[in-house]
Amino acid sequence: MRERLRIALTKGRLQDNSVALFEAMGIDCTPIKSPGRRLIHSIPNYPMDAVLSKAPDVITYVSHGVCDLGIVGKDTLMEHIENMGRYYEVLDLGFGKCRFALAVKQGTDFYGTYKLRRIASKYPEVTRSFFAQKGMDVDIIKIEGSVELAPLVELADAIVDIVETGSTLKANGLVAIETVALVSARLIVNPASMKLYKQEMVDFISKVEAELRRQI
Repeated sequence: MRERLRIALTKGRLQDNSVALFEAMGIDCTPIKSPGRRLIHSIPNYPMDAVLSKAPDVITYVSHGVCDLGIVGKDTLMEHIENMGRYYEVLDLGFGKCRFALAVKQGTDFYGTYKLRRIASKYPEVTRSFFAQKGMDVDIIKIEGSVELAPLVELADAIVDIVETGSTLKANGLVAIETVALVSARLIVNPASMKLYKQEMVDFISKVEAELRRQI
């Protein structure tokens, strides 16, 4: 057993949001804000260490128990289903809000045809699940770069992508026609850690919940 809890934080904007939340809770996040080349950062005034990583790795670290907790976007949880069941999703943190949307070229009647639709997305699992719930067979193409390009060059009939303001869609002549899922940052925990460090985990989660309530 470790003497301190370990939390995995998603690098980037969610890291900044997490730091803001922790500081509001009175946790000194100086090491996280100035990480240098260190990979694990000790919180000075709280018995916890922070690991900064890419979003999919947060799930991996928590699922394998090398981190007890993690903060990651719901979009990543929905796409990386291979670790589902190996962590608990305990809190919606309310920041990092956006949505998955189905988008097409302006003027397209997406549902008004019986042909097999081709969908481009960086999130094939999210896309597959969405259309499976509708009972629709679709051809899914995984795109790594700017997915908005796919309908423009007639690679796909539609896209499923993360949308915040919709400005990128509009700039490319696309329009969102349906919300696939709402997304925000979530706190996840390792099931074994909840038993090994029950009091420590409950205390931390309770402090997070109290701060979220205070901010409402």
